[in-house]
Amino acid sequence: MTSKTGHVGIWAALLPVAAVVGMLSFNVWVYGDNAIGGSNQFILLLGGAAAALVGFRHGITYSCMLDHVSSNLKTTTGAILILLMVGALSGAWLISGIIPAMIYYGLKLLSPDIFLPATLLICSVVSLATGSSWSTSATVGIALIGIGKAVGVPEAMTAGAVISGAYFGDKMSPLSDTTNLAPAMAGTDLFTHVRYMTYTTFPTYAITLLIFVFLGFTIETSGAASAGATLSAIESVFRVTPWLFVVPALVIFMIVRRTQPLVALLAGALLGAAFALVFQPHVVAKLAGVENLSLVSAYKGLMNALTVKTAIATPDAALNDLFSAKGMEGMLGTVWLIICAMVFGGVMEAIGALHRISSALLKAADSVFGLFASTVASCLAVNLTASDQYLALVVPGKMFAEPFRDKGLAPENLSRTLEDSGTVTSALVPWNTCGAYHAGVLGVGTLSYLPYAFFNLISPFMTLIFAAFRIKIRALKKEPEAC
Repeated sequence: MTSKTGHVGIWAALLPVAAVVGMLSFNVWVYGDNAIGGSNQFILLLGGAAAALVGFRHGITYSCMLDHVSSNLKTTTGAILILLMVGALSGAWLISGIIPAMIYYGLKLLSPDIFLPATLLICSVVSLATGSSWSTSATVGIALIGIGKAVGVPEAMTAGAVISGAYFGDKMSPLSDTTNLAPAMAGTDLFTHVRYMTYTTFPTYAITLLIFVFLGFTIETSGAASAGATLSAIESVFRVTPWLFVVPALVIFMIVRRTQPLVALLAGALLGAAFALVFQPHVVAKLAGVENLSLVSAYKGLMNALTVKTAIATPDAALNDLFSAKGMEGMLGTVWLIICAMVFGGVMEAIGALHRISSALLKAADSVFGLFASTVASCLAVNLTASDQYLALVVPGKMFAEPFRDKGLAPENLSRTLEDSGTVTSALVPWNTCGAYHAGVLGVGTLSYLPYAFFNLISPFMTLIFAAFRIKIRALKKEPEAC
C-alpha cells in the first residue's frame, strides 16, 4: 500500500484542504449549529473526492486510495465502540440519578461570597457529568447569569466563569464528543488521552480558579443567591443520595487501574442500570410507559435509556434539556463524522498531500516545540476559518498524526494539543458555532466574555509551555507484535 508522495506538489496538496475549508465555511454559514447533523460529513466526502481528482492527475490509483481509507477506518474501530458505550453510559447514569445528583450537590456549593469560583466549580461538575458545554450553558449557565445579576456580579465575568467551567468538563469528560474525537484522530485511546490531558489541564484550571477567587474580592455582591427552586425540582423527580456516587467512583478506580476502556465503560453502564432499578424505579417505569415495573417493563425502560435518546421532565423547564441523554443512538452523528473524516484523511494520505503539507510546515519549525506550535496554530486557524470545533480536531489531527510519529512522539501528545487548542478556543470566536451559541444562550457577547474565559485563553499557552520545556512529552512506545 504505497503512494507516490513525491509527485504531489505543495499547491496540489493544499487544493483539497482549501476546497474543504471553503465548503465547510459556507456550509456552517448556511446551517449554523445544525451543520454537524450531516452536511459537514458530506462536505468531508466531497473533500475526499477533490483529493482523489488530484491523485488521479498524479497517477495515484483508485485501489491505492481505497486501501488507505480502509486502513484509516480500521484504526477507528476501538474509538467507535467506545463512543457507542459512552452513549449507553450517559443514558444509564441519567436514569439512575447519578448525573442529577452531581448537579444537585454542585448547586449546593453556591454562595454569594464566592460566587465566581463557585460558578466555575458548578459548571465544571455539570459539564463533567453531562459531557456537554452546550447543555451546561443552556441550563445552569443561564440560571447563574440571572443569579449573578441579582447579587451584582458583572454579566461578562459570570459568563466567563460559566464558559471556563463548561469547557473544562467538555474537554475532560469521557462522555464528551470532543474528548472521544481527539484521540480517535490522533490514534490513541480515550482513557490514555484523558489521563494525559490532566498534566496541562489541572494547572490551567488551578490558575483559572485563583483568578476568579481574586476577582471575587474585587467586586461587591449584594442580595442572596438561591438555587432552591432548581434543587426542589431535582428532588421532585429523583431520589438524591450520596450512594449514587459509588458507580462513578468504581469506574474511576477501574480507569486508574488501567482497565480496558470498553470494559470500564460497560461496567459503568451496567452498574448505572442496576442503581436505576434500586434508587429510581419510578423513572424506569415512566420510560417504559407503565405505572408499575415488571420484568419486561424494567428491561424495556433500561434498554431505552441505554440505546436511544431519553428525556426526564421536571417542574423546572430549564432543567429538561439537561436531563436528557443521547444513548447509543445519539453518538451516531460523531461516528458518522469520524468515518467521513477517515475517508478524507485516507485519500489525502494516499496522494501524499498530508505528508507534503506537514513537511512544508515542519521546514519552518523543525523542532519538537515547532511541531506543537504548528498544531496549535492549525487548530486556531480552522476554528477561525471553518467555524467548527469538530473540524478543528479532525483536520489538524489527520494532518499532524504522521509528523508526531516521525518525531517519535506518542499520539496522546497530539490528542492533548488538539483539545488544548481546538476544543477550548472554539467558544472564543464570535462566528464559530460554539461562540455564537454560547453568546446567544447566555445573552452575553462573545467578545464581552472572552477576557474572562480564562481557562479557554490559558489552555493553548499551557500546552506550548509544556512543549517548550519538554514537560510530560511522552515518547512513542514500540508497537507490540501482532497476534
